[in-house]
Amino acid sequence: MKTQTVARRRALVLGASMAGLLTARVLSEHFDQVTILERDTVTAEPQSRKGQPQTRHLHGLLASGLQMLAHYFPDLPDALTENGAIVGDMAEKMHWHSYGGFRQRFHMGLKGATMSRPLLESLVRQRTLARPNITLRDNTAVKGLVTTTDRSKVVGVEVESRGASTHNETISADLVVDATGRGSRTPQWLTELGYAAPAESEVKVDVGYATRLYRRDPSDPLGQDWILSTPEAPRESRFGGIFPIESDRWIISIGGWAGDHAPTDEEGFLAFAHSLPNPDIYRIISQAEPLSKIIAYKFPASLRRHYEQLERFPQGLLVLGDAISSFNPTYGQGMSSAILQAAALDKILAQKSVAPELLARTFFKAAAAVVDTPWQLSVGEDFRFPQTTGPKPAGVDLINRYVAAVHRATRFDPEVGRAFLKVMNLLEPPTSLMTPGMMWRVWKANRANRQESRRVTEERAAQVAV
Repeated sequence: MKTQTVARRRALVLGASMAGLLTARVLSEHFDQVTILERDTVTAEPQSRKGQPQTRHLHGLLASGLQMLAHYFPDLPDALTENGAIVGDMAEKMHWHSYGGFRQRFHMGLKGATMSRPLLESLVRQRTLARPNITLRDNTAVKGLVTTTDRSKVVGVEVESRGASTHNETISADLVVDATGRGSRTPQWLTELGYAAPAESEVKVDVGYATRLYRRDPSDPLGQDWILSTPEAPRESRFGGIFPIESDRWIISIGGWAGDHAPTDEEGFLAFAHSLPNPDIYRIISQAEPLSKIIAYKFPASLRRHYEQLERFPQGLLVLGDAISSFNPTYGQGMSSAILQAAALDKILAQKSVAPELLARTFFKAAAAVVDTPWQLSVGEDFRFPQTTGPKPAGVDLINRYVAAVHRATRFDPEVGRAFLKVMNLLEPPTSLMTPGMMWRVWKANRANRQESRRVTEERAAQVAV
């Protein structure tokens, strides 16, 4: 019997953030027409929208995300540079204090990018909408799904347009992709249609941070570097990052886990930055001109919806990006995860023999494989803090003890640093850090760390004696 193929006339993407834009770009290769529906007003210039509170804070684009974006938009890396973003070798540009010292710098050959999220999104949006079969409708709120009589297939959505006059209408489609983020209403829509909502894993972290923009002096020796301070948990709980972005600006976000959040008043903000073990964060902002107010952001919990576990799911509907899984943003993996999920959808749609009833199951399995690594990494790190609650992966305490040794080893061995950054950038699985050869390097580097610690202790004791 001949396999029925999916009708590919019109696709709808719900949400015009990074996940939605990449999804639309992917779908444009497989559908005659793609329409992006966005609730907020979308302007041509870089700008944070009402529904994107996190876009005003620190963002970096991992190497895996930049590589995939360059695959779909070959001129994007040059456009980022031309617009003032900092694009370069991640390992050469890092000034990262962690576990008692700075990770060694080295040439890695993998480029990342630091820029404001609105700039990145605007450049991706320009290129997405330049494709002739993609259109964007902003000020359009999706009110619900439209299905066949037996509710087995989604055939469109009900929307409320909020332009000069408000009116409701139905938009038909062969495929609807929900990329509306953590606040996705798909679980609710599923139950209303008689389906089960996906099971959820929630890991409560109580992370909070505050962000501010400063004028950047291009002559600063670190003016092209991404600067981080991450804690040795659970002894430390505070983190900070200051990245160079377009228009000769710094963007700084400082905060912590388990309620140890940065204040938003001037004196408290500076004092919190001064408490971080990477002294350059405070040095820079104490001397630089502030360009914005201090803005707070709170992230109570990481959330993963297990669509891959559902036995029944309507045809013509998919879910992608933060609507599947939203991670602790301090690890910087959300955008890259969404981009890789969109790329996985591209590969599946290229297999034109995939039957309609198998599309969702096939995609959710592939998306789960993408999500597994960043979820494992972020949740594992979060469970270093005893205040973290939620489903704790088996063996995570033992794994964390070894990963702590990996962190320390990156201060002495660039090859360990290279392996660590590949995992962090979602280019290699965490198991790549556990080969016999790598474990030997980690052990040797930690021995060097212990020797250095003894030397420093002895020197301090000698100074006190004098």
